[in-house]
Amino acid sequence: METYADVLIVIDLQNGVCYSGEHLYNLKDLLNKVNNRIALYRKLHKPIIFVQHCDEELVPEEEPWAINANLDVQEEDFLVRKTHANSFYKTNLQSLLDQLSVHQIEFCGAQTEYCMDATIKFAHGLGYESFMVQKATSTLNNPYMSAEETIDFYENIWNNRFLQLIEDKS
Repeated sequence: METYADVLIVIDLQNGVCYSGEHLYNLKDLLNKVNNRIALYRKLHKPIIFVQHCDEELVPEEEPWAINANLDVQEEDFLVRKTHANSFYKTNLQSLLDQLSVHQIEFCGAQTEYCMDATIKFAHGLGYESFMVQKATSTLNNPYMSAEETIDFYENIWNNRFLQLIEDKS
């Protein structure tokens, strides 16, 4: 039996996040994995929310701000704009989830140690039951850890504390 939640939230998979001098780690596989989850949610008639970060480099309506063209975004999907790592901070995300009667969230997106971590932990604090397919997040190498090590590190922290990791069946 496939595991899914009430809603799928795709965070910051925008052109300027996916590629900013270098590609996010394992980007092609991440986009395939996210599209597989989008297809499942569409088949089940479950809502999909795309969160887009806005700042001086990700200016609304400009190319870096746009959601990656390889993702299956449809007119019926919901869009949330944010200016902070936490997707709930000063956005309509929580009221949208309330309107949709959401109790369970599945997360995917970027960047692992910033927007994903802040949003996952905040959702947990709000009482949502959260899920994520293994390796459905990505980031860049940093001075302390490779991107792969960062993803593994955060998935280890999140699993069974802030969310439940779902085994990737694709």
